[in-house]
Amino acid sequence: MEALEKQLSSSSWKQEVVNLGGVTDSYQPAESIYRIMPDILKLFIKYKTPCIISTKSDLVLRDYDLIDELSRITYVNIAATITTMDETIRKKIEPQGVDSLKRFAMLKAFSKTNASIGLHFMPIIPYLTDSFENVDALYSHAKESNISYVLPGTLYLRGTTRTFFFNFIRKEYPNLYEPLKLLYQTGGAPKEYKNELYKMVNSLRDKY
Repeated sequence: MEALEKQLSSSSWKQEVVNLGGVTDSYQPAESIYRIMPDILKLFIKYKTPCIISTKSDLVLRDYDLIDELSRITYVNIAATITTMDETIRKKIEPQGVDSLKRFAMLKAFSKTNASIGLHFMPIIPYLTDSFENVDALYSHAKESNISYVLPGTLYLRGTTRTFFFNFIRKEYPNLYEPLKLLYQTGGAPKEYKNELYKMVNSLRDKY
């Protein structure tokens, strides 16, 4: 905390938005033991530091009062990544995450603060989480939860992630292995697939 306060209190600090959880979730299970975030949030309040908190956990509700206070001082964005309402799929692709309904409940709770509330619908996995029924359910829950915005994004595969992903698909969804291999001949899905996908996603955005 000393190093963080030194930076925040520096005359060179211009109160840029700090992204918490953009790479590693700040509210993963270890946080319930080490309780690092409350001290960080107290420093953000002290130095009026805007932030983005992105998480797949509802543990963030533990710090509701601090985040509420910070949101009344400066910009705060609370976002949750939610990609499917099918818990069977969710448990396979995000075994350490809390269930999707709990994430929506968390977002709805924070909608009562001054924070901007976001749903990160990414990555959208072709043939697994891209069905009309799933996207419709996500946007319906987003509306019920008073979401400020939805940020959708298709799956992109590169480096070791590609190998890991296809090993997972071969094991858990062998019927999708060949179709996905055909679709992902490069790092991203082809333009034709994405055009059709976003046509459907945008129609549901407009609906809700």
